[in-house]
This record gives sequence, structure tokens and C-alpha cells, in this order.
Amino acid sequence: MSAVLQAYHFAVDPTPAQDAQLRSHCGGQRYAFNWGLAQVTANLAQRDAERSYGVPDDQLTPSVSWSAYSLRKDWNRAKDAVAPWWTENSKEAYSSGLANLATALKNWADSRTGKRHGRMVGFPRFKGKRNALSCRFTTGAFGLADADRRHVTLPRIGLVRTHESTRKLARHVEHGTARIRSATVSHRRGRWFVSFSVEIDRVDPGPTRPDAVVGVDLGLKSLAMLSTGEVIANPKHLEIAQRELRRRQRQASRRQGPDRRTNTTPSQRWRRTQVRVAGLHTAVANARRDGLHKLSTRLVRTFGAIVLEDLNVAGMTKNRRLARRVAGVGMAELRRQVEYKAQWAGVHVHVADRWYPSSKTCSACGAVKAKLRLSDRVYTCHQCGFVLDRDLNAARNLAKLVSVVTGGGGGELRRDSPMETQVRRPLAAQRVLPREGPTGQRRRGNASAA
Repeated sequence: MSAVLQAYHFAVDPTPAQDAQLRSHCGGQRYAFNWGLAQVTANLAQRDAERSYGVPDDQLTPSVSWSAYSLRKDWNRAKDAVAPWWTENSKEAYSSGLANLATALKNWADSRTGKRHGRMVGFPRFKGKRNALSCRFTTGAFGLADADRRHVTLPRIGLVRTHESTRKLARHVEHGTARIRSATVSHRRGRWFVSFSVEIDRVDPGPTRPDAVVGVDLGLKSLAMLSTGEVIANPKHLEIAQRELRRRQRQASRRQGPDRRTNTTPSQRWRRTQVRVAGLHTAVANARRDGLHKLSTRLVRTFGAIVLEDLNVAGMTKNRRLARRVAGVGMAELRRQVEYKAQWAGVHVHVADRWYPSSKTCSACGAVKAKLRLSDRVYTCHQCGFVLDRDLNAARNLAKLVSVVTGGGGGELRRDSPMETQVRRPLAAQRVLPREGPTGQRRRGNASAA
């Protein structure tokens, strides 16, 4: 048993009056975010202007603190003047907007100074009304309703009916194994949702085959090829929905849509068509997410170690011939689900290096091909004559990276090298090192994306 943070997501059906209140709270969150960002931007611009005139740093205008605590203090001093209507909403609406601003500014600063890894984070931008319909509550009366399991309680809004039963979370709360820490309401895909951040004591079953290792090779022809030989078919939800999506989008193009150049407002028919298009995208996303959850859960509950590839999904989506199919698979989402579910169940997850040539390596003799085209769907080794499906060969190579799994969290990590040595290293959060050639340079591998 381990205490973890888990989100419980429920769709809600507010009344028209509650819908207006929810939109007001989200608008308050957006207003506080934009107000704080305007203060920070003006302060930075003033200090830059003073520096351009040669003002010493010790004589510059004092900088504005970016912490959530300082931003809230500044807001409390100015809210009566800048937002006299602030009493209409819960104070948590404004606090959540300022907390989001503090996080965004910290991410930007850490990205500039090298403290934050990954892609560079840009400076926060002002939020518009269409993309800021969310609000978080951390204090006040929020949680599940005591009357039944079909309502939730939100500050200043009261009881809101849920579209589905909340019994899964209610049972944990009643037994004292879960504690709700915060609630976030958001409007996406045409309806309202509430998400509870819950500290819960999870008891996950261990894998049925704790000593087994599986390599997972993701692709487009099939969703995944397991080293056991099992093929997970690609359901292609987005491809199936393309016919109806094209028809609806052609229908919308024949109707009067919005035009900022002429201040043209969209017609009601155009709005109804957009709702239908959004509904199709929602159905596709839900079906894809459901399938990935079932696959990731089955992998975690079956095998003691799972080896995945570190695919450059963002780079793959830049290929205009494959972008839509790559995005429709959900490769990054599958990896995310496997990683956090494996942590709950005590399963080892290993991520092979991005340049590991899993598709080019022969799973029988270990020979590596110099070139392998994506159109070559059958791997043929020119040294030992081994013939095997390309994806299955790659999955077996991934599985061979981990040769032994022990119950104590350790194992034997196999790393290809000219001497074919085996190095014993801990498996927790382990990444397989890249293959190096005779000159010490990394060899480029190719993911079996076709």
C-alpha cells in the first residue's frame, strides 16, 4: 500500500444559473492572471528602459516579486479599485489565476537559466476568453455531496449534478483511504468537468509474470508489437471518423462563420455544425484514450519489466505524410500511462535511448545493418541469414536490453558494446545508454514508425 496523488475526473451537468456562475469564476481567474501579468510586464519594461538610460542597477525601480504569495498580496491591495465586482466569485478563483501566473513565470525563468530541461518555455501571454475556462479551488466547501453519489459541492456555487456516478471516489472517502486536496472545474469540448486531486492509499496487484520482460515496439501499421509475438492492432479511430469529419467541415464552410475583418458574427447553423465536429473529435479522443488505458494496464499487470523506446514523436509529426497517423496513435500517451501505472504496481520500466538501433540489429546474432529503409517490413540478416518481421525483431531487441529481473528492484542491464559485456546496474528510472561506434560517435537508429 502506498499513498499517491491521483485525479478523479467527472463530467457535470450544471443548471443555466450554475453555468453562468462557473463562467464567472473562470473569468475571474483569467482576469487575475492577466492583471498580474500586466504588472510584471510593466515592471520589466520600466527596468529595461531605465537601464537603457544608464541608470545603475541599485537605483532601478524595485522589481515585482513573482511568487504566488506576493502576487496575492498585491492583488488584495488593488482588487477594490481594479475589480470592484470581485465579491461575486470565490477568492479561490483569483488565487488560482495568480498561482498559475507564478508557475508560468518560474518555468520561463528556469528555462532561460538552464534549470529546466526540455524545450524552451516562452514568456507567459495574456489569456483570452475562449481558452481560459478553468478554475481551481483549494479551500472552502468543495468535495462530494453527502446526500447521494450524483452531486459534487463547489464553493459559492453549491451542489452541482454529475453526469456519472462518483461511487469509486466516494467509497474511498467513506473508508478514510482518500483525502480530496483540490478541485478544478474546466470547460472543454462543449461541456463542464470537475477534477479532484486526491491523496489516496492505493493497493495495486503485482504482475502475474514478475520475472518476465517484454519489449514494446510502437508503430502505425500496428499499434504495438510485443516481444512475445503478440500484435496489438491499430484501431485507427481518427481514420475511421475522417469521412464524417470531412462532411461536417464542408458543411461548415458553406455557412456563415465568424470574420474579424468585417465583424461578422457566426450563424446558428455554423455553431451547430461546430458542435457536431467537436463531438466527433471528442468521441475519437475518448476511444483512443480508453484503448491505451486497457493496453497499458494489461502490460503492467502481466510483466515485471517493460522496455519502451524514446521516440521523437514531435519530430515525427513534422512529416506531413505521417503527421495525422502518428498523432492518432498516441505513442507519448501510452508511455506516460505505462510509467505512472508501473510506479504504482512496482513494475520496472526501461526507456531505450533514442538512437538505439533496435530495428537495424539482428535479434539472433546481434549484427547491425548500416541502412534499413522503412519500406523493408521483413528483416533479413546478411550474416546469419535470420529472417523475421521487422517490428517483432525490434521488440525482441528491446526485450534483450534487460536480461534478468529480480524482485528487489535490481536487475541485469544488457548494453551492446564491442566486447558484449553485461553491466549490473539498478533498474529504477534506468535509461539504456546509446550504442557507440568505433569513432565514439552515436549511431543513428530508426524507429519502426511505418
